[in-house]
Amino acid sequence: MEINQVEAQIEAILFTLGDAVELSRIAAAIGHDEETIRKIIHNMMDKYESEDRGIHIIELEGSYQLCTKPSLYESIIKIAHVPKKHVLTDVLLETLSIIAYKQPITKMQIEAVRGVKSDHAVNKLIEYNLVCEMGRLDAPGRPILFGTTEEFLRNFGLNSLDSLPVLNPEKKEEFKLEAEEEAQLTLDI
Repeated sequence: MEINQVEAQIEAILFTLGDAVELSRIAAAIGHDEETIRKIIHNMMDKYESEDRGIHIIELEGSYQLCTKPSLYESIIKIAHVPKKHVLTDVLLETLSIIAYKQPITKMQIEAVRGVKSDHAVNKLIEYNLVCEMGRLDAPGRPILFGTTEEFLRNFGLNSLDSLPVLNPEKKEEFKLEAEEEAQLTLDI
């Protein structure tokens, strides 16, 4: 195998995995011994530095990672934003599940199921790109209809909404009775 092909394979591995990859894993994937791969990677590191490219390879305790050069961070910050890790609270998960199973659904219908205002939860789910507006209901006031997004499917590992778990009819009836009991307790107070 030609050295350029080996370099291309190393580049592809490091780019695709994103994190540091152990030398032994790289060597095994390419089918060469570790010492040869180490030398090739170090030659690549020298090339990236001397050619003043936007990326470089760093070594971390016997592992290698493809990274952006620190001197270019300012350019990157101007165009990219740091993705936030979204936390789905019980309230958000409850609201999201109602939307997922009953979509398209209005905020008023969500609130009827939950029994409480849901403005904040729906707005957060829209902000997280898990829920979006799907149109308007043909009714007085033309309320907004909400549904899930492709990002929802991606985050929950679903191919389609048909992949959502099906509720057992007995469990569904049990949940309905519990909800009615809770609603009655609230009215009694």
